[in-house]
Amino acid sequence: MVTKYRPINWFKDFINLLYPTLCIGCDNALFKGERFICLNCMSDLPRTNFHKIEGNSVEQRFYGKIKVEHATSFLYFEKKSMTQKMMHEIKYKGGKEFGRHLGRLFGADLRNSEMNEVDAILPVPLHSKRLKDRGYNQSEWIAMGIAESMGKPIITDAVVREVATQTQTKKGVYERWQNVNGIFRVTDSQKIEGKHILVIDDVITTGSTIEACAAALLSITGVSVSVATLAVAE
Repeated sequence: MVTKYRPINWFKDFINLLYPTLCIGCDNALFKGERFICLNCMSDLPRTNFHKIEGNSVEQRFYGKIKVEHATSFLYFEKKSMTQKMMHEIKYKGGKEFGRHLGRLFGADLRNSEMNEVDAILPVPLHSKRLKDRGYNQSEWIAMGIAESMGKPIITDAVVREVATQTQTKKGVYERWQNVNGIFRVTDSQKIEGKHILVIDDVITTGSTIEACAAALLSITGVSVSVATLAVAE
């Protein structure tokens, strides 16, 4: 019997010693087997578990505005928190693979909830100009991870964002709604007709952007909508 040994990559270990990969959550060096965030930060993720709670605060954002079957968020978002740091990494620092990784974790939770009844997953689109500037749609990468864990198809070419809106960050509730009202258009109704669509975005505050996207989807025959975001600002 011949035993095969894998050669040790001493050079790679040496480089990792000099320039270790750091945890996105706490900036400490990652150990072998850890990806993006360390086990300590993983256990400290401020999960909402809203997928288990009917009438949670994410669902309440749509009450009296638009019909949403289910709504949830993975993490609580607060300023100067680990979640804010992670979302900044995903959105502004090229951390699309990290977004996909968190999406997989989120999708594992959703797979064991009422959310698993959806037919397809649709990320909130970026305007073409914003997409060109950033190079990727962070919501699409989050949606990719969720779709992988849930075993659902992802739809990225049935809805477009026709207006390049201003940032929502410093706007009030009514200003946010005005900023996004009517900015989405369905371009291929056949891909969503009669389906229960899970709309994915990175962060939900008032819900106005998702509401506008959902309104476009619900204009198509037989469509129903649920919502999931990676984080929620309470």
